[in-house]
Amino acid sequence: MVSTRPWAMAAVLAAGIAAGTINAIVGSGSLITFPTLLAVGLPPITANVSNNIGLVPGGVTGVLGYRAELAGQRGRLARLAPASVLGSLIGGLLLLNLPEQAFTTVVTVLIGLSCAMVVIQPKLSRWLSDRPRRAHGGPWLLLGVFAGGVYGGYFGAAQGVLLVGLLGIFLDEHLQRINAAKNALTLLVNATAAVLYILVAKVDWWAVALVALGSMVGGYLGARLGRRLPTPILRGVIVCVGVVAIVKLVSG
Repeated sequence: MVSTRPWAMAAVLAAGIAAGTINAIVGSGSLITFPTLLAVGLPPITANVSNNIGLVPGGVTGVLGYRAELAGQRGRLARLAPASVLGSLIGGLLLLNLPEQAFTTVVTVLIGLSCAMVVIQPKLSRWLSDRPRRAHGGPWLLLGVFAGGVYGGYFGAAQGVLLVGLLGIFLDEHLQRINAAKNALTLLVNATAAVLYILVAKVDWWAVALVALGSMVGGYLGARLGRRLPTPILRGVIVCVGVVAIVKLVSG
């Protein structure tokens, strides 16, 4: 259980605000909340499950904030949504059925990869801007969204970065509309996994409440601020926190 000491509760709440803001803009918010929950005493799987559930309300406010950019994308999202949902269910079941030691090992690798994706995202975005992109994603995008759903259901840090990359490669769309679609798909993944976790997993509801409250505020702020935030500094903070999480996991 999350410590009820004021400093611990304040730290989790602040992490939720930061994660909600980051998720609405780029993704990778779990690299803030997950290590924070580890630091205040939660075991890894309980921290991951509680973090996932808590970030869902922030996803809702992030999607609402981008509703103008979602206009005209209903048909596209309806085609991609089943892949996100199915992938998330598979990822969640893997999380709940693999041993905790396997989770620790896999997540250590995933956090490292997520940090790398956060670092290379500017180069990826520049590369995408120089590529001719398609009007419709086709089967390869569907497969990529499914794989992103599996990743998101299992852990999910930087799944937003992954989805922005995929959507940018396969769709002929402005980056802001791609980001809006990313927010909707990420919300679907997190909400699907959250329902599964609530039904069958051990949840720390104090952690959920604090992350949820913070992420709702952060999702609203992130949707309003968009690209105005100093992204290089933000990127550096995310990577530093990810390194801290890896050290925490490896050191036990």
